[in-house]
Amino acid sequence: NWLHGDIRQYDISKTCKPRLVGQCKRVYGGPCKMQLSLDGKRLYVTNSFYSTWDKQFYPNVVREGSVMLQIDVDTEKGGLTVNKNFLVDFGKEPNGPCLAHSIRFPCGDSTSDILA
Repeated sequence: NWLHGDIRQYDISKTCKPRLVGQCKRVYGGPCKMQLSLDGKRLYVTNSFYSTWDKQFYPNVVREGSVMLQIDVDTEKGGLTVNKNFLVDFGKEPNGPCLAHSIRFPCGDSTSDILA
């Protein structure tokens, strides 16, 4: 949910009654592009949507640069946890802060050439 800055996981086994089973609150800048690993256990997320919108809604992202996070997904019981051992900070780039948008795995690890 880009505007609210969180990521939500729903159990859709009963399609008429989706049930919230996991939520990561406050992904600053709002989660934008997401890429799920083939086993469904790792979700990679960037937090820059579009620089013009970022300037309006999340000016700190433009000033400090965006990030890419790994969210660990519990596919059995439900649940989302930010992996504290994985962070790509695009604010630390040599030519100044950058805004990361799309994610693509080399060799098609997740969904080949499809961007989430």
